[in-house]
Amino acid sequence: MLFTSYEFLAFLALVFLAYYLLPKKTQWIVLLVSSYAFYALAGVEYLAFILFTTVTSFVVTRLMERVSNREKSYLAEVGDMLSKDERKAFKNKCKKRRFWILCLGLLLNFGVLAVLKYTAFAIVNVNSMLHGFGVESTLSIPSLILPLGISFYTFQTMGYLIDVYRQKAEAIKNPFKLALFVSFFPQLIQGPISRASDLAPQLTEPHRFERRNFTYGAQRILWGYFKKLVIADRVLVAVNTMIESPEEFRGAYVFLLIILYSIQIYADFTGGIDITIGIAEALGIKLAENFKRPFSSRSTKEYWNRWHITMGSWFTDYVFYPISVSRPMLAISKKSRAWFGKKIGKRIPVYLATIVTWFLTGLWHGAGWNFIVWGLLNCLVILVSQELEPLYSKFEHRFPKLHASSTYGAFMSIRTFLLMGLIRSLDCYRNVPMTFSMWGSMFTEFDLPSVLGEGLLSLGLGLSDYIIVGLGCALMFAVSRAGKDVSVRERLYDRPVLSWSLFGTLFILIIMFGAYSVGYDASQFIYNQF
Repeated sequence: MLFTSYEFLAFLALVFLAYYLLPKKTQWIVLLVSSYAFYALAGVEYLAFILFTTVTSFVVTRLMERVSNREKSYLAEVGDMLSKDERKAFKNKCKKRRFWILCLGLLLNFGVLAVLKYTAFAIVNVNSMLHGFGVESTLSIPSLILPLGISFYTFQTMGYLIDVYRQKAEAIKNPFKLALFVSFFPQLIQGPISRASDLAPQLTEPHRFERRNFTYGAQRILWGYFKKLVIADRVLVAVNTMIESPEEFRGAYVFLLIILYSIQIYADFTGGIDITIGIAEALGIKLAENFKRPFSSRSTKEYWNRWHITMGSWFTDYVFYPISVSRPMLAISKKSRAWFGKKIGKRIPVYLATIVTWFLTGLWHGAGWNFIVWGLLNCLVILVSQELEPLYSKFEHRFPKLHASSTYGAFMSIRTFLLMGLIRSLDCYRNVPMTFSMWGSMFTEFDLPSVLGEGLLSLGLGLSDYIIVGLGCALMFAVSRAGKDVSVRERLYDRPVLSWSLFGTLFILIIMFGAYSVGYDASQFIYNQF
């Protein structure tokens, strides 16, 4: 069931009515039933996988909690009679038990994700290797389903398991409440990836109807639909035209693709997140923000602190830091300092952890070499930028006025926007050699005047479409700037006439110019594939 379908809007209306009309103590049950109904409509067979994640996570976290409780009980009873070393040895023994239980939970759930998402990719690469060695026989590729949102709910739930192991979160004792945390339908498709300590209590506590929250939620949902239907799905037409005929649309068209796809994915992804956060807000639930004006970033590192924030924080907390402080990495750090000196040696472990993290980030986005290369290129840019920081610092001290100027800031933001767009074009062509070839064509076949002339009108969009996209982008920019410190909704709340006039106009614009208009079809959100 698409977020952009009439069926979903009817489903959402029923959820809101049941949620606020039924007794408050049943609200979390309404959400659980709604979430499983939403998931079942996507495919009844998918329920087995989300149930598997829920059941295994419940058992694993309860087992870890049991070990922790026994540890506390034992130390409370006989702790005074134990020496410091005996207490430490007992704690380490309990921690080791929890660790192996955690490993079992991670192996089961990441194993299912790996088999379903990466089996075909692995077999294709094995077959290519066999052909390279002259072996004619190949392995057959099994037909496997990929459940809706499996990457998102698996990562969110595995983060919960790790938090319980680290004793940063308590195990959820009610299996049905855990099922709701795993399956909460607004964020099931594309996040944000929430933490159990933030989201789980909100899902099960009662919420009374508050006009302010419901109004804010409805307005944000509307804003999300505007981004998705008016801008993203309109730009999609031109982007698909260029992707489907790469030999025809080379040179300056690649530059145009970088810009248009950046607009499309931003409007699509942030639009979907706006709808998700808006639905939750209307239910009285606060989800983490996933974007903070990423296109104003002056560097790649800053960009990734502003784009898909919850994914970045997940990989930082559960991949980068554990690898950085692991025993093998500490051993590498020690040897590196001895071999290469302190200055270089201390960098090597950080770089290795960064490379592994970005490799897995790319792999998380999709089973393809284009995604892996995408992740590693982001890693390369970040590491090179870190090495050049002393030069940047000298430049700032040498030209303080230039560095503080808005013109220089705009230049840095545009540079970062184009660089990220260039790397992101690997999403489009899905073929690494072809992508590199298209990049090269920008230097050898760059004919911008022909593209800006009839070329724009050969991409499936008319002049009116480009005007709508341009005005839509200007509106997104204006709203982003106006809401930098205080959201536009809060600014307008005390002016109800102006507020509802503006959002009423926004609704009319969606009806008139959205993807439901003649000639367009509302597409699924881009991040559904992940």
